[in-house]
Amino acid sequence: MADTITIRSDSETEHALTVLTHDGSSRSAAIRQAVLEAALRKERAAAMRRAVLRMPLGEPDGVDIAAEISRGREEERR
Repeated sequence: MADTITIRSDSETEHALTVLTHDGSSRSAAIRQAVLEAALRKERAAAMRRAVLRMPLGEPDGVDIAAEISRGREEERR
C-alpha cells in the first residue's frame, strides 16, 4: 500500500491544482503526475549538467578575455 502524503496548499497551489484537474483528473492523480514529471525534469537536468562537464574543453585559443574587455573599456573612454 502506498504512503499518504499531506500538503498545505496556498492560493497559488490551489490555482495550479485547478489547472491540473481541469481535464477531470483527481487531485491525487494530478499531484502524483506533477511529482513524477518534476523528478524527471530534475534527472534530465542533472544528466545534461554531467554531460556538459564531461565535454572536452579543447585547446586554449590564446585569447585573454579579461585583457580584451579591459582594452575595449579603454577604447570606449577615448
